[in-house]
Amino acid sequence: MYRSLKLVVSPYLLFASLCLLLALSAPAQQLAHPGWRGNGMTSEPWWKTAVIYEIYPRSFQDSNGDGVGDLKGITQRFDYLRTLGVDAIWLTPIYPSPQKDFGYDISDYTAIDPQYGTMEDFDNLVQEASRRGIRVLMDLVLNHTSDQHPWFVESRSSKTNPKRDWFIWRDGKAVDGQALPAPPNNWVNRIAQSAWEYDAKTGQFYYHYFAIEQPDLNWRNPAVKKAMFDAARFWLNKGVAGFRLDAVNTLFEDPTLRDSPSVPGANEYGEPGTSMEYQRNLPEVHDVMRDLRRVTDSYAGQRVLVGEIYTGTTAEMAAWFGAKHDELQMPMDTSLGFLNKLDAAAFRAKLTEAETQLGGNVPLLVFDNHDRPRSWDRYGDGAHNAEIAKVLATILLTSHSSALVYQGEEIGMQTTTPMKKEDVRDPRGIAGWPKEKGRDGERTPMQWDDTAHAGFTTGEPWLPIPANFVTVNVAAEKDHSILQWYRELIALRRANPALHTGEQIMIDQDADNALVWVRRVRDTAPVVIACNLSAKPVTLHLRAQVNKLGIRGSFLRGMMRTDGGMGGMSLDAVTLPAFGVFIGEAKF
Repeated sequence: MYRSLKLVVSPYLLFASLCLLLALSAPAQQLAHPGWRGNGMTSEPWWKTAVIYEIYPRSFQDSNGDGVGDLKGITQRFDYLRTLGVDAIWLTPIYPSPQKDFGYDISDYTAIDPQYGTMEDFDNLVQEASRRGIRVLMDLVLNHTSDQHPWFVESRSSKTNPKRDWFIWRDGKAVDGQALPAPPNNWVNRIAQSAWEYDAKTGQFYYHYFAIEQPDLNWRNPAVKKAMFDAARFWLNKGVAGFRLDAVNTLFEDPTLRDSPSVPGANEYGEPGTSMEYQRNLPEVHDVMRDLRRVTDSYAGQRVLVGEIYTGTTAEMAAWFGAKHDELQMPMDTSLGFLNKLDAAAFRAKLTEAETQLGGNVPLLVFDNHDRPRSWDRYGDGAHNAEIAKVLATILLTSHSSALVYQGEEIGMQTTTPMKKEDVRDPRGIAGWPKEKGRDGERTPMQWDDTAHAGFTTGEPWLPIPANFVTVNVAAEKDHSILQWYRELIALRRANPALHTGEQIMIDQDADNALVWVRRVRDTAPVVIACNLSAKPVTLHLRAQVNKLGIRGSFLRGMMRTDGGMGGMSLDAVTLPAFGVFIGEAKF
C-alpha cells in the first residue's frame, strides 16, 4: 500500500500550513510585499524562489453567470491558491479592450474592463490576495495598443495630429499599374501576413507586429515612454507587485525599414522563412528596461519585472537581467519548457547553463501558458501522460529557479483545439485558419468539479468545457493525483533549504533517459532528484558520482516518490519505473 507521501511529505505540508496561518494572522499592510517564505523570513529576494500562478481571467471563475470569468470569481478561489502554495498570481490583461486579441488590444491602461468587474473589485482582489500572502502581477502590454485606444484614434485622424508620431506611420512604395501603394517593406506580423496596414484617410501605412487592430507604439518618442511609465506607476500605487511585460523584445524596429532577409527553411505555416531581425531584439529595448526597473525599484516591497522574451540561448536570456542586474528580475525561460520532447541530454544541458551562465540569477521556468498547447499534449505519449506530468512538475518545482504554473496545469488539463472554423473564438485562429487554429484549446475554462460546466459558471461558458471535466477536476484529485503532487512539491520546495535556495548540480548518469541532479546548501542534507524520462524501468548507480561532489553518503532517505513504494533507496541502485520520480536526502 502506498503510504510514503503521507508519512514523509505531510510534515512539509503541515509546516507550510502553519506558515500560512501565521501569514493570515498578520496585518494585511505588512503582507503586501513581505518576502515571506515557507522556512521563515529569508535574505533572498522573494522572486528568486517564487512559484507564480498564471490566471487567464476569462477562464478561471465566473461569479455572475454570464459565462466569462471575472475578478470576483478569482477572489473566490484564493483559498485554493493558498492551499496550492503559490507566492504570486499573474493576471493576463483585464483592461478595457475591444477584445480583438482577448485583452492584449488595450483601449485604456488605467481602468478595468466592465466584463471583469470594477476598480473596487480589483482593489478588493489585491487586499484579499495580500491577506493570504499572495502578490498580484499585472500584464503590461508596452508594444502596442488597440486601434480603438484614444491615442491611436487621434494619431489616425491626420498626418499633423500631435499624436501622429506616437505610432509607426510610413509612406508606401509606388507600384506601376496599381492605384494603391505597396507596403513600405517586406516585414510580416506574427501570423506571417504583412505587418503593414494601409489607411486610406491619410494615405499611409501603420505598422503592427501583431494583429491589424494592434498598432505598434513608437518607443523612440519620449512622450510614449512617459505615458506608459505613468500607467505603470498607476498600478504600482495600487499595490501590485510588478508586471509581466508582454512581447517586450518587439518594442523597437529598424528605423531605416530595411527589408528582412530570407532564411533557410520554412516558417511554422510551411511558407518561406523570413528573418525578423529588424523587428525585434533591437538594443534600444534594454535602455527602456533599465529605466522601467528604476521606476519599480523606487517602490517598497521588491516589485518585479517579468519578461516575455523567447530567446534561443541561455546567453541571450542572460542579457535581459542587465549587465548590472538592473533590467528584468525574471525573464521567462521557455527554451526548456517548449522543447516538446523528453530529452534528458537537452534538459541537462539547459539546466546546467541556467545554473552556470546567468551570473547568479535564476531563470523563470515555464512549461505552460495561454499561448501554447498544453504540456500534457506536447510531452504526453498517450499512455503515460499523468506520470509524465509529474516528471515535468518535478523539473519545474525542484530546479534552482523560480517557476510559472498556468491554471489547470496542476490538474492535468488538456488542449481542446476547435475542429471547425465556426467554433473558433481566438482572432488569431479566425484570421489564420486552417494553418493557424488559434489558442482556444489551451484557454478552456478551469475545471473545478463535476457539476454543470465544471463549476466554472452557472451560465453558458464562453468556450466549451472539455468533455473530460467529469474526471479531470480539482475536486476529483485526491491522494496520488497530479494536483497532490504539485501541492507536496511546492510545500517541500518551501520547507527544505536545499530545494529552496541551494545550488544545483546536474549528474551525467549511466542511463540515457534519466535526469538526475543534486540540490545542496550549507548545513542541510543534500537532496537528490532522479527522473526517468522513458517508458522503460531504469536502475541508476549514483553513489560514485554523488561522492565525487564531496557528499558523503550511501543512502537516500525518501522524501517523495511516484512508484507507490515506501522508504529510501541505496545510492548504488536507485530504481525508477516508467516515467518515475524519486526525491531523497543523502544520508550515511
